[in-house]
Amino acid sequence: MKNVTSSIEPGSERSTRARVARLILEHGPVTAAALGERLGLTPAAVRRHLDALLIDGMIEPRTVRPRGQRGRGRPAKLFAITDAGRSAFEHAYDDLAGSALRFLAERMGEEAVTEFARSQVKSLLQRLEPVMATVPEDQRVHVLAQALSAEGYAASASKAKSGGDQLCQHHCPVAHAAAEFPQLCEAETEAFARLLGTPVQRLATIAHGDGVCTTHVSPVRIQGAHPPGQRRGGPPGAPRTERGAVSDPLDTESKETGR
Repeated sequence: MKNVTSSIEPGSERSTRARVARLILEHGPVTAAALGERLGLTPAAVRRHLDALLIDGMIEPRTVRPRGQRGRGRPAKLFAITDAGRSAFEHAYDDLAGSALRFLAERMGEEAVTEFARSQVKSLLQRLEPVMATVPEDQRVHVLAQALSAEGYAASASKAKSGGDQLCQHHCPVAHAAAEFPQLCEAETEAFARLLGTPVQRLATIAHGDGVCTTHVSPVRIQGAHPPGQRRGGPPGAPRTERGAVSDPLDTESKETGR
């Protein structure tokens, strides 16, 4: 696997090229002009880095014709990260995590893997539940996206055309492990529902071959749900509102997450 930089290039050149690749990962597909503006680079410098990343197979070009344009003008050229490019950003502990989870499943069973996955998101819940209790409902998805980005998931939030919000994670440090052990994604989805206080549904995941992990956040709050930061007691196994939609996160034993 090639890295996003070459060992024979000067350090500053490698660093800038890595920044270009990361911006494409986090904000792509994106134009060369937008990259230059964000990084303060000249068009020639941006093109040099893009050409190198294209040769290495880290990115790929896409053309999009602006809405309403019929045959006139040049289609916009966008650059998107490839699977190889995304893999270059994956952390080495992904393989280690997979090995550890296989060992855990063999020795203690699948339920132990589920418990481990939920323990991994517990710190996120502990940090964000008090924060979410003070954040307006219409800002919670954005706050969650910022928190996920700080942990390396390159997340973004936007309004969904069908209503509600859409949470996207453009990078997953444990994608390979999650492909083998979906409990990791399930626990994360449950945590999102608890933090946001509304049903959520996973529409796509990097672990299953999609380009982005996409989660739809319902505009309707869970009836009778406890506000973020206030945990409700009771046995696990709370009902789900629809296929893949978690109605009471981390209080359910269902393994369906909408993928």
